Amino acid sequence: MISSNNPIPLHIQLRKIIEKNINQGIYKSKIPSERELMEAYSVSRSTVREAVSHLVNDGIVEKRHGKGTYIARKPVHYWLGNLISTTKSIENMGMHPGTKLINHGIVTVPAEVKEAITLAQAYLIKRVRYADDMPIAIETQYYPIEIGEKLAKLDIKSGTLYDLLEDEMSIQLHDADEVITSKPISKEDAKLLNIKENSNTLHLDRFVYDINGDLIEYCMADYHPGMYAFHFKSQRLKK
Repeated sequence: MISSNNPIPLHIQLRKIIEKNINQGIYKSKIPSERELMEAYSVSRSTVREAVSHLVNDGIVEKRHGKGTYIARKPVHYWLGNLISTTKSIENMGMHPGTKLINHGIVTVPAEVKEAITLAQAYLIKRVRYADDMPIAIETQYYPIEIGEKLAKLDIKSGTLYDLLEDEMSIQLHDADEVITSKPISKEDAKLLNIKENSNTLHLDRFVYDINGDLIEYCMADYHPGMYAFHFKSQRLKK
């Protein structure tokens, strides 16, 4: 609870309580009104407004005129340099991951993909990824046929493919090369991501290798531009 004896200012105490309730899912889509917060925590209107103002400035909540203060949709963050699954990235943000399988099977590799992975045929798995029921990414993954066929016998509808490769198929993933660009999305995929046609997405090309240096997966992923963020950590080289 909030205490006037605490050296931390009242508005900071309230801000922390509101943020904790958001992270724990106590507040679902919006936070209580000013009056409700004043009564619940026995604080002044100015204390509530200052606490909420901090949350707005930090992008945690957003005010909607005449409707109240809503919890802002937070993007899923992926730290480049860490080979982790989309599922894990979503979970790390405190969100619930979901998956919809769109297509899978042996395909003739398109010319632009063949140039990248030097395979005439591959096993394709295409899935839409969700965070708290919102579509955030479309992942189109190509595997050598033998690996893809084994994967297809497992839970590719909702399972984490990297976990399936390592835990069920004993393939030890080691590293990946990743390239990020911005590309226009197809009309079909725009509908799957629930964005406007002709929109540009954050596009990722990822080559995943095992400990022997063999290519295990080539992934082309299109991320919702408003729901995904890539993080880099850089260090200035000494002269």
